[in-house]
Amino acid sequence: MTRIKAAVAHAFGQPLSIEDVELARPNSGEVEVTLEACAICHSDITYLDGGWGGSLPAVYGHEAAGRISALGDGVTGLKPGDAVVVTLIRSCGTCPSCCTGRPTGCETAYDGDKGPLSMLDGSKLHQAMASGAFAQRVVVAQTQVVKIGDDIPMDVASLIACGVITGVGAVVNAAQMRPGQDAVVIGAGGVGLNAIQGARIAGARRIVAVDMLPEKLEIAMEFGATHGVLATGDAPWVEAQQALGRGADAVFVTVGAAGAYTAAPNYLASSGKVIMVGMPATGAASSYEASNLAAASQAMIGSKMGDVVIQRDIPWIVDLYRQGRLKLDELISAHWSLEQINEAIADTKTGSAKRNVIVFSSRAQASNPPQGGADIGRLI
Repeated sequence: MTRIKAAVAHAFGQPLSIEDVELARPNSGEVEVTLEACAICHSDITYLDGGWGGSLPAVYGHEAAGRISALGDGVTGLKPGDAVVVTLIRSCGTCPSCCTGRPTGCETAYDGDKGPLSMLDGSKLHQAMASGAFAQRVVVAQTQVVKIGDDIPMDVASLIACGVITGVGAVVNAAQMRPGQDAVVIGAGGVGLNAIQGARIAGARRIVAVDMLPEKLEIAMEFGATHGVLATGDAPWVEAQQALGRGADAVFVTVGAAGAYTAAPNYLASSGKVIMVGMPATGAASSYEASNLAAASQAMIGSKMGDVVIQRDIPWIVDLYRQGRLKLDELISAHWSLEQINEAIADTKTGSAKRNVIVFSSRAQASNPPQGGADIGRLI
């Protein structure tokens, strides 16, 4: 057992508590990663607010990066000191979904109550989303990590673990967009901006960003949107279709709002697809006319984590970043320490932040941090 600090959730809707907890050594096929950065995702917040239920007490956080610090038996291709992206995609490799190239849909259940975390008295501490990355270290399956180069800043690397692969993957994997097609992206937050980038990289003709805030539409244009439409009007899809000259081939719903799903088919062209990315709270329902979808050969397709194969897609995404073709530094709104996590979560809830990042590394240097975050600068 190793004693680490973690942000523990004891009750839904309440602030996290920074505590010492116990972390077991990695079992066969697992690795221990000493984290240097963990971004805050809206999925963490939905869980913390009780929107999807779950076991408590728990450690959330799933969008992380760090360095290998211990290996379990049977682990190959990794060594202590390797820089890695840590994802929540724990795939068995043997179930039907894994065997057909869909590890994000792995059918082998993982029980976080029986994971590597425990309270100091030995009682249960749930490892949320198979990660528990609001902590100094994690123990995860080897299949959840991807080795990256030392040249990738750790705060940037953490973004790749969820928001980037979810947005870009929704475009290239779930929608399989082709050059010349048109896209609408509903929501210009962290995932939405990456869907916009994915559409740009895929060669989309026009990309319309839809959001409630004018300032977020301005940011969307910097990431590749060709047009911006405010979602506050009665029929924003009319303005979007005017910008495109037609309906969209793909509409990406990147917000967890049932109303956005109700509206999404209105943006579609004939034979278009709604790609369902954002996840509303349990029990939230949307409605649409099934006959309209059938008559127009339209589809609604779920996309979990961008349908990625992380060992294939993350190296590609890292290379796009190296080439300057994928904006990642610009996604970071502020850096925060673990002790400031409740402030960082509150800032994320305002909807104005792209991505807030918790940093752990003692090697972080103070150098013009984004306003509102900790004075700890960029990880190197």
